[in-house]
Amino acid sequence: MSPRSARLARLSRSVTFSACHRLHSKSLSDEENLKLFGKCNNPNGHGHNYKVVVTVRGEIDPVSGMVMNLTDLKEYMQEAIMEPLDHKNLDQDVPYFAEVVSTTENVAVFIWESLQRLLPPGILYKVKVHETDQNVVVYKGEE
Repeated sequence: MSPRSARLARLSRSVTFSACHRLHSKSLSDEENLKLFGKCNNPNGHGHNYKVVVTVRGEIDPVSGMVMNLTDLKEYMQEAIMEPLDHKNLDQDVPYFAEVVSTTENVAVFIWESLQRLLPPGILYKVKVHETDQNVVVYKGEE
């Protein structure tokens, strides 16, 4: 076999966590929040079983044959996603959401930022958050 140039690949892993939240912006009146968020503005909140798919990308290591060790990715996801979010009230238990509305878009940003602090630089490619089967957010770190 002849030597080949570096092969790039994407590797994805998923986790599922359960959490509750209330869609409510401190910048809006109660009436405006109700109009904007409807039943998701319920003062008692509501819950979801979120599915998160994290994708990393990089060169396939010629020795290990991997972009990244899945055991390492699993541990990073445990620390960045499961520990802070699973079985939590996002608005009350996660300091990030004290001032940020806990929409799925913002949950994806929170996960991205948490993973960025843990993963090797430049390897994180995409965070995909399924709030329901019909509602999915993809975040790639764009500003």
